[in-house]
Amino acid sequence: MSGPFPNYGSPDMMVLEGAPALSPFRRERLESRLQSIAPSLRISGAWHVYFVQPEGSAAPDLTTLCRILEAAPQAEAVAEGAVSRIVVPRLGTLSPWSSKATELVRGAGQPVSRVERGLRIDVQGWPADAAVQQALVKALHDPMTQSVLETVEQGQALFSAPARGELERVPVDQLEAANQRLGLAMAQDEIDYLRERFTALGRSPSDVELMMFAQANSEHCRHKIFNASWTIDGQEQDRSLFRMIKNTHQQTPQHTLSAYSDNAAVIEGHPASRYRPDPASGEYRREAQVPSAFQIKVETHNHPTAIAPFPGASTGAGGEIRDEGATGRGGKPKAGLTGFSVSHLRIPELPQPWEAPRALNPRMAPALEIMTDGPLGGAAFNNEFGRPNLLGYFRSFELPEGADLVRAYDKPIMLAGGLGAIDRVQVDKIPLQAGDAVIVLGGPAMLIGLGGGAASSVASGESAEDLDFASVQRDNPEMERRCQEVIDRCVAMGANNPIKFFHDVGAGGLSNAIPELLHDSNVGGVIDLGKVPTDDPSLSPMQLWCNESQERYVLGVAQERLAEFAALCARERCPFAAVGVATAEEHLVVAYGAVPGHTPADAPIDLPMDVLFGKPPKMHRDTAHPPAPRWPALKTGGLDLQEAGLRVLAHPTVASKNFLVTIGDRSVGGLTAREQMVGPWQLPVADVAITLADFDGVAGEAMSIGERTPLALLDAAASARMAVG
Repeated sequence: MSGPFPNYGSPDMMVLEGAPALSPFRRERLESRLQSIAPSLRISGAWHVYFVQPEGSAAPDLTTLCRILEAAPQAEAVAEGAVSRIVVPRLGTLSPWSSKATELVRGAGQPVSRVERGLRIDVQGWPADAAVQQALVKALHDPMTQSVLETVEQGQALFSAPARGELERVPVDQLEAANQRLGLAMAQDEIDYLRERFTALGRSPSDVELMMFAQANSEHCRHKIFNASWTIDGQEQDRSLFRMIKNTHQQTPQHTLSAYSDNAAVIEGHPASRYRPDPASGEYRREAQVPSAFQIKVETHNHPTAIAPFPGASTGAGGEIRDEGATGRGGKPKAGLTGFSVSHLRIPELPQPWEAPRALNPRMAPALEIMTDGPLGGAAFNNEFGRPNLLGYFRSFELPEGADLVRAYDKPIMLAGGLGAIDRVQVDKIPLQAGDAVIVLGGPAMLIGLGGGAASSVASGESAEDLDFASVQRDNPEMERRCQEVIDRCVAMGANNPIKFFHDVGAGGLSNAIPELLHDSNVGGVIDLGKVPTDDPSLSPMQLWCNESQERYVLGVAQERLAEFAALCARERCPFAAVGVATAEEHLVVAYGAVPGHTPADAPIDLPMDVLFGKPPKMHRDTAHPPAPRWPALKTGGLDLQEAGLRVLAHPTVASKNFLVTIGDRSVGGLTAREQMVGPWQLPVADVAITLADFDGVAGEAMSIGERTPLALLDAAASARMAVG
């Protein structure tokens, strides 16, 4: 029945119920997911629930809280026969929403320690079977970021502080077992390399050091296959795959300012006007004819999108945006592109004659789910960050080859890319010197995306299921926007930019980004693990150092400019922490309370940098050209021309892409000159996306994308020519 929450007035927690939640679309989508488990189940209502922890013995004003949160201490009545479940942020963590809400409520003068938000969902037809209940609870929430409560009283657990996880040491004779258990995806020669190095050091490695090495040397980060030496048909090859790719730049380097050496490539651009605040006065002003360049970047986010399409695609877009921002000493993302390659969609209500039934990997999302959720994830991040997505492609392809082989994109391609603007004076990074501060800018660490670099380096579904899911990051575009505002303010200082060196935090988390930051400057570092911002006090040293929580950057700032940088972050309400210092000795120490000259006895990391960046065994591949595929001749005699035409037009690769285009804002930023929609009927058939360099002139940038998957099976070179021609 309706009435006050039973624990309202507790000195430890107040509970308020807010407005109805879930849009009709989201409610229908959730109900459909639940009904796939229990067909008779129905959602009868959904409401926000707010959990408020007072500060000490203080008593926040109930009326003020209700006005701020648009809530009431009265709970909506539970319908007869219905069951309530409350989805809350994962117990033991602090949600991004809580960080913002707590700050706002405190700003209104209310003595609160923390405010959290949950979602109460009432369902009719809740089954009695325990196994079905468990499946429904799993479908109700994302276990990486959420928990499910049965009563509001259980919300007290939101404010409890669990103990910190323990450091683990792994004997060198157990490295193979640790490789499997932790999902490190290391090859045998890499395990042998580590055994040799740690034997020489006279100690066992920590789980932190093993995970860090696995991330830094994963295929995702080191491109071991692309850098491998090759023997093809018995002939040693002169170039690796990567050297072949780089050969185009070596042959025609004109107008390129940076390639294969930074987070994005930089190409000469036109002088452009800039509107930005004066560093001294804070007033916006116009700088005319600033020497400028533009960045280009494309990367894939295939593994996360295969496991969890929405957050996988969303964080794919977010990671590419960060790469543009962290190019040189600071760039500005301008326009994005998104692409998807998947297998046949197999829409249940719309079977197609070319879609033969076959077994699919149950651990990966089917193509239909990927194309339903993935584009929404990518569009959501671009929209919320404030970047137009002006370009993309969509390929649905699957082809049987004999009785036992199907060529298909069961593991999808999720392409995230774009272009940005950068001032010429910001293109080159400045190497760090001993004593410079090492800074983490952006969101807090959480147990999210652990082992993503290594996980994406094995076939999806071959590692343990929980490791596959744990490797998918979660997005927070609002936090990334705050970081970008700090970057913009630094860039506005021109040559006086306080940022010296810059990397975004992606695969491997801080365990990859900070060593890379130091190594690129030929310095070492001492990092105080206790200063790394975290919203989960239970994280073990390995989890804290190696998680891939998004919207973070690492950068170097001279000590004398640290206070100035801190003031910029405070203005934008962007979290940051000076977590350590660079050292002249190329040695990395990471420990709680670590300072230069003092290494705690049980430091999680105490390694020469060359263990990470030395010369682990190089991969060699020996292969031969397979026989040229032979496809049966196309017989056109029995074709019904009308039916054939309708089939072609109905194929996802050919059909309208409106549903992929209209979900995104294509004009935000004001520099879009050509987007997807063209002509009097506004059809999404533009061949190119065009952006302006500034608000005054007619100069700008153009980008386009092409692919020819079916042709690649017959002639790879012809496929490449057709894609760009």
